[in-house]
Amino acid sequence: MVTENTTQSNPLAPPLDPDDWTAFRNEAHRLLDTCIDHLVDVRNRPWRPLSDADRAPLSLGDPTEGCGIEALVDELTCNVLPFSSGNTHPRFFGWVQGSGLASGLLSEMIVATMNSNCGGRDHGAVYVERAVIDWCRRCFGFPSQASGLLVSGTSQATVICLAAARLRALGTASRIDGIQHSRQLAAYAVDGVHNSTGKALELLGVGSSTLRRLPMGADGGIDVASLSRAIAEDRAAGLLPFCVVGTAGSVDLGYFDDLNALADLCAEENLWFHVDGAFGAWARLAQAPWCDLVQGIERADSLAFDFHKWMFVQYDCGVALIRDEKIHREAFAARPAYLAKQDQGLGGGEPWYCDYGTDLSRGFRALKVWSALRAYGSDALGRAITRNCEQAAQMAMLVETTPGLRLSSPVRLNVCCFSAAPREWEGSAQDSLNAKITSELQLSGDAVFSTTKLDGRTVIRAAITNHRTSEEDIIYAISAVARVRDREVGS
Repeated sequence: MVTENTTQSNPLAPPLDPDDWTAFRNEAHRLLDTCIDHLVDVRNRPWRPLSDADRAPLSLGDPTEGCGIEALVDELTCNVLPFSSGNTHPRFFGWVQGSGLASGLLSEMIVATMNSNCGGRDHGAVYVERAVIDWCRRCFGFPSQASGLLVSGTSQATVICLAAARLRALGTASRIDGIQHSRQLAAYAVDGVHNSTGKALELLGVGSSTLRRLPMGADGGIDVASLSRAIAEDRAAGLLPFCVVGTAGSVDLGYFDDLNALADLCAEENLWFHVDGAFGAWARLAQAPWCDLVQGIERADSLAFDFHKWMFVQYDCGVALIRDEKIHREAFAARPAYLAKQDQGLGGGEPWYCDYGTDLSRGFRALKVWSALRAYGSDALGRAITRNCEQAAQMAMLVETTPGLRLSSPVRLNVCCFSAAPREWEGSAQDSLNAKITSELQLSGDAVFSTTKLDGRTVIRAAITNHRTSEEDIIYAISAVARVRDREVGS
């Protein structure tokens, strides 16, 4: 007698599917409940380091024999889930990391079940991505003929965008012949531009040394007069200026270039205008005055930004948005015979996303974005962004009114940098104290700040991109800084 639940006696049963789907369902529900409980109680789950005993169960050793689903759920619950990076916690202000949404837990279940390859073909996941790209295009004021691509993050998006800019400057033959015999290209950005720009130029064979890092003006953005002079000097020296990179939210301070001024200059000089909007582009959804900071972003030739930072969706999901679809496609399209277009059937669904980037195999990133927009709406997401800006201003006020703390720069957006070191201390002592406070608060679970360098000195940095953060969290975090500071300084 054949038993359908037993793979040994049923040669047609899938060898890696559960023998007992009812038992699997029960274990899946158990894990789902655990994940929801984790999110409900996330305020009590700050980052904590892994001990040797914590790391030991993560070693795979020689996994010849599987442990089964029930044991796997136990291991996921006990050995993996408790040890996140902590960015879901409301007092996580380190670097620029998003907080994740409850809707993402649901959408990722669908993604795992469908297991879609979004490189192309005619299936639902591709149409979801097109809807997300179309919404991005309309949100940022790009024309109807603009194209876009969901990628891992702004770093990859920058490569995509600057590859299109390179093609525009050198022509389509450069894809085949390379750039070694072309004129040396030159790109321009404010000093302090995110290092993904330099890395992208390296990967594209242009070289990071060709990136001219120009001084800030009084408002923190690129000095446009210096930019104009640099372009003229490079042309006189026989170089080929091809791209200006505008910054919408600098990584250290959240400062903005005057995007309209850069767009005007690029139009006059016939240069590609790219905007790095990794997180700051989403000021577009905030209330005034913060939304005013991104005026002119709609004039960019390309824009790179992340959904997994200040739009709160789960990692990873960035976007490359490009004004000229034709140039975008020409920079990447390469369809071998086995991927030939079909007029009907699964091989249809043109255009394919593999023709707009480097990846043929692509995950279904779009659903968590689509789900967030459907579940909450852009207005609610914009209000959360506005609230984070207000909280950064609140933090700055608390720093200025707390004895022993001082702002290191004005707060423009959602980033607050400050120092807890006495002014009279020598440089290395200042650096050590700020680094010690940051480390101690991370280890204690009180708050996660990171550090950065301003004017050569280490300062404490908070980037507030968490929809769970409350005003009370801001007060608590600054009080914790002051407490450690007073103990170390002895005031």
